[in-house]
Amino acid sequence: MEILPADRPGAFVVRVDGADQSLVDLGDPTRLDFDYVRRMGDVLDAWQPEGEPVRIVHVGGAGLTLPRYVAATRPRSAQVVLEPDLRLTEHVREELPLPRRSGIKVRAVDGRAGTAALRAESHDLVVVDAFAAARVPAELVTVEYAASAARALAPAGWLLMNLTDRAPFTWTRRVVAAVRTVLPDLVLSAEPATLRGRRFGNLLLVAGRRGVPAAALRSRTATSGLPYRVLAGGELDSSFGGGRPFTEDDCAPSPLPGDR
Repeated sequence: MEILPADRPGAFVVRVDGADQSLVDLGDPTRLDFDYVRRMGDVLDAWQPEGEPVRIVHVGGAGLTLPRYVAATRPRSAQVVLEPDLRLTEHVREELPLPRRSGIKVRAVDGRAGTAALRAESHDLVVVDAFAAARVPAELVTVEYAASAARALAPAGWLLMNLTDRAPFTWTRRVVAAVRTVLPDLVLSAEPATLRGRRFGNLLLVAGRRGVPAAALRSRTATSGLPYRVLAGGELDSSFGGGRPFTEDDCAPSPLPGDR
């Protein structure tokens, strides 16, 4: 793991397994430079009431960019980060210290075990942004994991997953099918080039029992400096439906960028 200076004072890139995982701006934690992280911020901003505290679990830590963002935009939020790599967390907190009274607590536990230990209906948001060797772990995209996350969510809560794939999205279709078994209201966003099959990229899946913010996210695309598309309903089904749900007995990590 490396922490490297970015293109401006006080900003740093966290690189894990040779891949840039996050950018942390100590002077302005609301600045989200990576396109998919900005889109994740759009989802968090869509939670209502705007600016009010939320109860949120982050599966995956890296530079703690999103927890810092939530602490800045929604003060007094209760945040738990599930990050099994204790050395990574210690290095980040030493080199990129968290703000005082941030409300961020880091637990050295993997996502599956940490999510299973959460109290029922105890959180508004569960954010899965976890990678091992540059791949989303297989155990976090199954029917069983989706059920565990859904149990921890309040009735109106959302599961947000950062997925990586390329057309024809065989892997993502199976994740969508797995999540849909317990959280049927789904929205997916991605860059147009990724959806057209021109590049490997990040696909953000938001799922809930009801009230997932498709309209709010579409309104944000109109002002975003990093264009993306939002798919829901029949449009999502036509592009990402028909998959066989991943289960613990039949699952796989996300593809690598060079996989075909």
